[in-house]
Amino acid sequence: MPVENVERLTIGIIGAGSIGSTLARRLARHGHDVSIANSRGPETIDEAALRTGARAVSAAEVAQGVDVLIVSVPMNRNADIAEHVRSAPEGAVVIDTSNYYPMRDGSVRDFEEGVPESVWLSELFGRPVAKAWNAITSQSFDAKATEPGDPARVAIPVAADRDADRAVAMRLVEQTGFDAVDAGVLAESWRQQPGSPVYCTDRTAAEMPDWLAAAEKERVPKRRDLAMEVIGDYVRAGGSVTGPFLVAVNRASYS
Repeated sequence: MPVENVERLTIGIIGAGSIGSTLARRLARHGHDVSIANSRGPETIDEAALRTGARAVSAAEVAQGVDVLIVSVPMNRNADIAEHVRSAPEGAVVIDTSNYYPMRDGSVRDFEEGVPESVWLSELFGRPVAKAWNAITSQSFDAKATEPGDPARVAIPVAADRDADRAVAMRLVEQTGFDAVDAGVLAESWRQQPGSPVYCTDRTAAEMPDWLAAAEKERVPKRRDLAMEVIGDYVRAGGSVTGPFLVAVNRASYS
């Protein structure tokens, strides 16, 4: 059954890193019933993620009875939590925030051959997924939330094969302080993957459609690797990686 009341949802979050923790705070503050889990147990979840009412639970519990399940783990950890995703109710909306970086995740043949990341995850989970919150740095996500109507409000692309899933994910993106932009179906979600012009470049909703359209599939992974090389050289030279620095490098590398 589709999710009907998007103003009061039961939401589970797998992953208590920077994005997952911020999601827990923002969505609980908005009135949703939020639980969050990681692989190490509820007692290890930082209290900062719980300060607005989210609850720390075990990974085995987090998907039980949810309307929405958000998966926010590194790409190479998704296989480890797939059983928990599959245990979510049939009608739950599953939202993926992860990205593939071969230097961290190891080489995955399907990705190297151009299979969009969330298409692959949908097959891994055996569930339809929506892709959201993947194309923003944790620094921007933490610091740049604003109210609707702000002309400089940062936008986040959202892709899904089912219109109802995309609508729920877009509504939640708005509730976390960003404009949501309809990025179409999962087959086109490579347009918001690392290396694309909208990936972690803090575009506005007015700018994003043109930048989504400007993405060139064969060049996206090459630009991803170029940006990582630039950032790596900068760190090795003693530089400090800040949110504005990352956005500037990404804009220069991906545009």
